[in-house]
Amino acid sequence: MVYSLVNGQSGDQLSVFDRGLAYGDGLFETLRLVNGQPLLLSLHLARLQEGCQRLALQLDSSALLAEIQQVCQVSTCQDQVLKIIISRGAGGRGYKPTAGLAANRILMLLPFVEDVEAISHGIQLYNCQTLLARQPLLAGLKHLNRLEQVLAAAELPQNCTEGLMRDSSGHVIEGTRSNLVLVLDDQRVTPDLSQCGINGVLRQWLCSVAGVSCRTVTLPMLLAATEVFMCNSVFGIYAVTALLDSQRCLATFTPGVHTRACQSGFAALLQATGKTDGAAVPADVRVP
Repeated sequence: MVYSLVNGQSGDQLSVFDRGLAYGDGLFETLRLVNGQPLLLSLHLARLQEGCQRLALQLDSSALLAEIQQVCQVSTCQDQVLKIIISRGAGGRGYKPTAGLAANRILMLLPFVEDVEAISHGIQLYNCQTLLARQPLLAGLKHLNRLEQVLAAAELPQNCTEGLMRDSSGHVIEGTRSNLVLVLDDQRVTPDLSQCGINGVLRQWLCSVAGVSCRTVTLPMLLAATEVFMCNSVFGIYAVTALLDSQRCLATFTPGVHTRACQSGFAALLQATGKTDGAAVPADVRVP
């Protein structure tokens, strides 16, 4: 089932002058719905609000919340995906935004397809050659300019589910559509995103409940890790079994206690979300 709202009205029409289309001038969030309840909604909304403040987007937050509730009521499946796009709105030609534009709100209810094989047995990760530009003004935000990820995803061979992305200084940052966690010296670590990358909400949740710490990560550090997994609030957690490039296998990894503990914690979070009936997710969902 596909269902969409544009500024609260059912439909899929938008002005050709929309700045999101012309310049990628906006933000988006992709949420998993569990029994009609949005997973980690507060973190998604907090990131969206931060992005609107940093980009000076005039978002009607009350209208957006009402529209999210409307879409959730339409949801009839156990698991679906809600995509929210916020653009600056329709403006004239030129980069400089027109003052006072009301942001456009686009909500789409989409199917969710679970990759049981990837969850159970892990994935192979491809070392992409496309690099991320360092831009601290946009670091952490899920803005609409995603051409770096498009180019990196186009590199992926059929035997690799996700791609590893580094920045222009060679530091390991994230996947094309997920964040990365590695285990070094029995400690859970995720790359620092102060210069570029998306601060994923599942990454944020794991930092708060699973003792994941942020630090600069290099490729040699990744190759020396004992466990590696990718996380995303829609698909969850995929263990990484190998890192490949175009010539060879760079490293292999065995999913261990850290990966399985985080997967179990995510499963508990899904279960708690699906039973909330709109209430807050219990704060006692933790990862040992």
